[in-house]
Amino acid sequence: MSRKLITSGSSFERDAAYSRAVVDGRWVFVSGTTGFDYTTMTIADDAVSQADQCFRNIQRALADAKCRLTDVVRVTYILPDRTDFQRILPVLQRYLGDIQPAATMIEARLLDPRMKLEIEVTARRQKRDKVGKETK
Repeated sequence: MSRKLITSGSSFERDAAYSRAVVDGRWVFVSGTTGFDYTTMTIADDAVSQADQCFRNIQRALADAKCRLTDVVRVTYILPDRTDFQRILPVLQRYLGDIQPAATMIEARLLDPRMKLEIEVTARRQKRDKVGKETK
């Protein structure tokens, strides 16, 4: 299977020369994704809203790669303020609570001071039958 590039159409991807996600065989690598709504290029002021938007953006990229959140095997959270991690835990639980991928949280400055977090995921697409059920 060949390599496939996934884009959200955001100006960030165009300007910084990267893809929202790269599909390589059954592996899907989703770039660090922020809480920007890429269609309007707006961002909420709070970490909780941004975390929710991050996961909506990630789900869109995974769907374009014919993948689901349940295929996520690794997640990395990058937050400029580690105290926001406690605030976003309910959002993480809602999206990944049943999946429980391997995870890392890093405290680091982000490019835009409005960004409260960035989330990167790696997924391995499961084999599915024609109705979408996983097969062995």
